[in-house]
Amino acid sequence: MPIAVTGSIATDHLMHFAGKFSEQLLPEHLHKVSLSFLVDDLVIRRGGIGANIAYGLGQLGQRPVLVGAAGPDFAEYRAWLERHGVDCESVHVSETAHTARFVCTTDDEQCQIASFYPGAMSEARLIELAPVHARVGGFDVVCIAPDDPQAMLRHTEECRQRGYPFAADPSQQMALMGGEDIKQLVDGATYLFTNEYERALLEQKTGWSDAEVLKRVRTRITTYGADGVRIESQDGATLEVPVVPAREIVDPTGVGDGFRSGFLGATAWGLSPERAAQVGATLATLVLEADGPQEYAVVPAGFTARLGEVYGAAAADEVRAHLPG
Repeated sequence: MPIAVTGSIATDHLMHFAGKFSEQLLPEHLHKVSLSFLVDDLVIRRGGIGANIAYGLGQLGQRPVLVGAAGPDFAEYRAWLERHGVDCESVHVSETAHTARFVCTTDDEQCQIASFYPGAMSEARLIELAPVHARVGGFDVVCIAPDDPQAMLRHTEECRQRGYPFAADPSQQMALMGGEDIKQLVDGATYLFTNEYERALLEQKTGWSDAEVLKRVRTRITTYGADGVRIESQDGATLEVPVVPAREIVDPTGVGDGFRSGFLGATAWGLSPERAAQVGATLATLVLEADGPQEYAVVPAGFTARLGEVYGAAAADEVRAHLPG
């Protein structure tokens, strides 16, 4: 059965201003700012957390089902995802709103002026999972990634009611949500993904202790950046998995999404949580070395070689058996 990924679909428009914003701002006139910056570079990247995770799963030979909302301008992006193994038949296409868009200008001091347009993402709350489940014949797991908050709550509740196993990935939306909503997103999850900061924020907002969180989820996965990954389960077992060192750090955008792709994909292969985290860590490093969250490719020989350098030949052999080609 396929993995379903619910989450945001967006494009990032990234520009560079060869100067300093601070030199263009007049303190006595901040109440009526009217500025235009001539930029010297424009990069448009495919993004959105749901789409990034689905792309990564496609790179591992899975056929993930992307569930989210986009605009009528989604056609080219859709073709890209489908060419890379993603089932986009359950993407809701808005009749009135464009695909979510992040527009950001960065100056020479790394200061940024940005805007985020949610657009069609707000319509993700209209999507029901049951017809998707019927179309594809069931789900291995539903990954509920950051999206329209109401959509995340709806999908989580439907998973609980219908008995679909789900992975909770509230991450970036936790800053906007209250404790009760976060509890609803997490309670009953098969997997809970957070980074170190989000782990603390979740406990602070919900009032749950570490032990109370583990009573409500089967497996808790916490990423610690360069310090690796910790996996905790209800049976009391704890695993520590180191990272795969990057040869070059190019862009950290989407690194966490890559880890989730690798972990969920390897779990679907039937591998152990430790091995799944190793696959996730290797995929995350490929993202870190690429200029954008979907600008990498999994080449089986190279992928298993990188994995084997850190985790050993036996790990590489086990993973190699599941990669496409």
